[in-house]
Amino acid sequence: MRIGEVIGSITLSRWHPSLTGAQWRLTVPLDAQGIAGDATGRLEPIAVFDEFGAGIGSRIAIADGAEAAAPFQPDTKPVDAYAAAILDHIEIN
Repeated sequence: MRIGEVIGSITLSRWHPSLTGAQWRLTVPLDAQGIAGDATGRLEPIAVFDEFGAGIGSRIAIADGAEAAAPFQPDTKPVDAYAAAILDHIEIN
């Protein structure tokens, strides 16, 4: 699981029927430096499937790869990155 910051929304003109009812967010994954506010800790943006309604600037927990589809079992959805949670607070010690 990774942490990312939502930087935009993605609009689809066509989609797989199983994806109806959610939105896609353009999200920048963050490493520890990025979480602390350092711009060098911002990675390449990815498209994230979002059922929670994260807004621009929200920090989210991202499940990616095979784990991204796990919450939908036994159904399958063609997703590679899923917003697992909207994060209210992150503390790094």
